[in-house]
Amino acid sequence: MNIRPVSLKTAQAFVREHHRHNKPPVGHKFSVGLFDGERLLGVAMAGRPVARMLDDGATLEVTRTCTDGTRNANSMLYGAIVRAAIALGYAKCVTYTQHDESGASLRGAGWTPVQTLAPRAGWNAPSRARSDIGSADVARTRWERNCA
Repeated sequence: MNIRPVSLKTAQAFVREHHRHNKPPVGHKFSVGLFDGERLLGVAMAGRPVARMLDDGATLEVTRTCTDGTRNANSMLYGAIVRAAIALGYAKCVTYTQHDESGASLRGAGWTPVQTLAPRAGWNAPSRARSDIGSADVARTRWERNCA
């Protein structure tokens, strides 16, 4: 298995087909794919942090990972994003899991849980209408990985 860059379109299509509860993000800074030959086993998408307080120019957020169930694929994808973030000069990476997810892949890639977040009604606001991406009303855990 090896890691290669993939386009936003390819990553979005994979997430749309395989992710169990989230829609694909609409944008990214970059995405990587895990391949076995030419067969795509999983993708990870990285972008600016969604939370304004974390969007400091030195933090990268893993906005989505998705695999076909291949063993250790998620950990390999998280590791690839961190290596790319280090090479690009980022100080920290963040991502989130839902309350019922163990985070085993993140622990395997050296990430640390740093905060439990209460459920929120969604991202929709009177000043800016947004559709639900599958994470409304779900408690989450924020994970971090230092890149310095």
